[in-house]
Amino acid sequence: MLVDLSKNTPENIEYMVNEIVTKMKMVNIGAIKSESMDSEMYEELHEIYEMVMKKDNFSPSEMQALAEELGRLRKV
Repeated sequence: MLVDLSKNTPENIEYMVNEIVTKMKMVNIGAIKSESMDSEMYEELHEIYEMVMKKDNFSPSEMQALAEELGRLRKV
């Protein structure tokens, strides 16, 4: 499925969050919900998504850093 991620839409945010969570095999998925993401942080989320999709595996420190970054993108 080809998704046009150039557009800041709730569907694209949900798609990227789901893909990141799946690829990273994150256990605490409840902490990262697409609806809690700040749409004004779309570019940052897109950059994280692209970086995660390029990697095959993640060290524990990378997982921690990515989880913190995703947490930073949440709405206040």
